[in-house]
Amino acid sequence: MPGPGLVLSTYLNDHYAAAVAAAELARRMAAQRRGSPDASEYSALAGEVADDARALRVILSELGVPVRRYKTVAAWLGEKVGRLKLNGRVRTPSPASPVVELDGLGMLITARAGVWRSLLTVARHDDRLDERELIELLGRADRQADTARRLQGRAAETAFGASEETVG
Repeated sequence: MPGPGLVLSTYLNDHYAAAVAAAELARRMAAQRRGSPDASEYSALAGEVADDARALRVILSELGVPVRRYKTVAAWLGEKVGRLKLNGRVRTPSPASPVVELDGLGMLITARAGVWRSLLTVARHDDRLDERELIELLGRADRQADTARRLQGRAAETAFGASEETVG
């Protein structure tokens, strides 16, 4: 079968760039939460998110899709710039920062589940893709999304649940 078309190549590169950003965000969040009660969940999630980025990179290679480095660099830089939040605090992070970061990580994980679903469709016509592996990756993304939601709920409770401040 000839190499993938431009549309698939662009789609996969966009998702790979997002996977790189997700891996970097998850890694940083895990590092920031070392020693916390949720540290093992953050660490496991970061490891899986990084593994999934590597798995997608392997799939790009297997399909003959060249990695568009400018996209991965832009996504990596975007994650760094995303740390600069206008949160009313100069030197300390806002209690809402983990909530916002987990919202973003959850969206990136959900998007990655989408790429696994799309690749399952491609696998029906392309024997270079392993359907069982893609099903496993999809299941893992679903579990990761559950973990991100659980951690986000805890972070939201910490940031907003016990607050005496009123909105308005």
